[in-house]
Amino acid sequence: MKKMTVVFDDDALYTTVKVEAARRNQPVKELVSQALREWLEAQEDAELLSEIETARAEWQEKGGIEASEFFARLKAQARPDAL
Repeated sequence: MKKMTVVFDDDALYTTVKVEAARRNQPVKELVSQALREWLEAQEDAELLSEIETARAEWQEKGGIEASEFFARLKAQARPDAL
């Protein structure tokens, strides 16, 4: 376990965090740790979203098709009489 001191320059924020921790019946350190984990995950998701959008644009540019259509075509090719 590592320790870190957090200094709140905003008294209202400090009070809000303390009240929320008490309302949830958990220590402030758990509330802050959870908030940081969620924030880091959101940052990672935002980064991935950019990469996904880039891949989607490339897919559309190259004439991509939906997976359901792709698999339907494969199935039809496997059974020529299904056409």
